[in-house]
Amino acid sequence: MSRPMLGERKCCRGATGRTIPSQPLRAAEDVSQELFSRQVGCKISVSFHSAGLELDLSRRLHGQHLAKDVILKAVQGFLETPQSEKALALSFHGWSGTGKNFVARMIADHLYRDGLKSECVKVFISLFHFPHPKYVDLYKVQLKKQISEMVQLCKQSLFIFDEAEKLHSGLLDAIKPYVDHYDSIDGVDYRSSIFLFLSNTGGNIINQVTLDFWRAGRAREEITMEYLDALVALVFIADGGFAHSHLLQENLIDFFVPFLPLENHHVKLCVRDAFLARGLPYTEEVLDEVVRMMVFIPEEKLFSAQGCKSVSHRINYFLP
Repeated sequence: MSRPMLGERKCCRGATGRTIPSQPLRAAEDVSQELFSRQVGCKISVSFHSAGLELDLSRRLHGQHLAKDVILKAVQGFLETPQSEKALALSFHGWSGTGKNFVARMIADHLYRDGLKSECVKVFISLFHFPHPKYVDLYKVQLKKQISEMVQLCKQSLFIFDEAEKLHSGLLDAIKPYVDHYDSIDGVDYRSSIFLFLSNTGGNIINQVTLDFWRAGRAREEITMEYLDALVALVFIADGGFAHSHLLQENLIDFFVPFLPLENHHVKLCVRDAFLARGLPYTEEVLDEVVRMMVFIPEEKLFSAQGCKSVSHRINYFLP
């Protein structure tokens, strides 16, 4: 039975004595969140239902037995710990369309009443928010300020870094203190926050391992975290800003979570979900037809090149 793991948390005030504003993000579902402003401060309703997240992962995330298990245990264990030693840092990696952003949204939806639109959530897109390497020092100042203000507003903040492999190592180093083992920094405690890093890095080796298992006649469910961990770690060391950041060198990422490539039957489930989400009727023939519109690789035509991306748009072709 679902039960709240976290109660309401008070937010701190800014140096000016005013509550610190935060801009809500677009996305997720349109639900309300309790936000009360008072003379002495404010409070934001934060609750986590592990059973709800487990059910969502089970029903809506397809082909990702490793991610389901690791993410649920990591998030649930972190939020049920009265006082964590550090913020939770998870790195999701794999091909585009395999579910990394989808799971990040799930976590937000089950942690905050307003999901990704919550004032406790901030999404950073590498090439959008930090496009010019020459301004990295300015970006570092801005990033630190935003993280600090967010946690002062909402102790249980969620930070999502999309396209994390494109982050400058200097920006990753700027994040490092907030996920390290400090009780507080300048009087602010960051240990209740969650940091998610979403990356395509490692996708090719994950796909190759999955393909090798298939060619050997073994089920993809036989792939274990232990089998992938060492291989993916080597890829991260050799590629992108992670390789040169203290975030990786000092082992501050708690879990590297692999997302496997999606096969035909996984994409078909995504198509079905897209019809159901819009309350539209469908037939097995229509589901198969949508799947046939997708591109599958390599020569065995085993994996969807786009994962489940674009599925929701492709079903429009079959509407009356």
